[in-house]
Amino acid sequence: MPNIHTDPKTVNFYDVVTSRRSVRLFTHTPVPDDVLDACLDMALLAPNSSNLQPWEFYVIESPETHKKAVEYCMNQNAARTANRLIVCVARTDTWRQHAQDNIKFFPVQPAPKAVKDYYGKLIPVAFTRGKLNALAPAKWLATNAFRQVKGAIAEPMYSETDIKTWALANLYLACQNFMLAVRAYGFDSCPMGGFDEPKMKKLLGLHAHQHIGMVIAVGERAEKGIYMEQYRFDKKRFVFKV
Repeated sequence: MPNIHTDPKTVNFYDVVTSRRSVRLFTHTPVPDDVLDACLDMALLAPNSSNLQPWEFYVIESPETHKKAVEYCMNQNAARTANRLIVCVARTDTWRQHAQDNIKFFPVQPAPKAVKDYYGKLIPVAFTRGKLNALAPAKWLATNAFRQVKGAIAEPMYSETDIKTWALANLYLACQNFMLAVRAYGFDSCPMGGFDEPKMKKLLGLHAHQHIGMVIAVGERAEKGIYMEQYRFDKKRFVFKV
């Protein structure tokens, strides 16, 4: 096993992670299309629940749309000086189609019965709620009865809010992949949670089942693009060996 402190792969990844910062000011240097596309490819390789991939990435290219997006990000410096703006969206309405696509595109064809049962039966049971969440009480009772009889079971989705939380969690994994990829190519990013979501959704033509998780500013780090030295609280606050 390679020494974790000297192995080139480890050192390179450590450098990417530790040099990634939320940059607030960018230069005018453009981010090449091929670099951005490669970073988005790596974002789409992020781990996600049951390979349902409930995400979308909107690359803003129109100058007019960019201007409006900056305004809806409250003209914060990261948005105002960014070379590229990426709007990251979680979808709560694609799980059914993507479940069927997992059967269709499974590497072994025809897909094994276990795969068909998982995506054709189990996933719909976990996600279907009925009109006005009418099925939620029955699902809750069935889940807890199963726990009593057979043991552990993953919590199903009881509401649109549950699915939104699930979709956003998956989206954030992809966003982190994207930002690390951007840094590996020598550029920088800033994930922004401060934006007017209703106006941004209207600008992009999004509907009720599309939820903006963050807007990522991308560009080359300016000399004063980092406002302060990075610090974190003591590791003992957060890491527990049980």
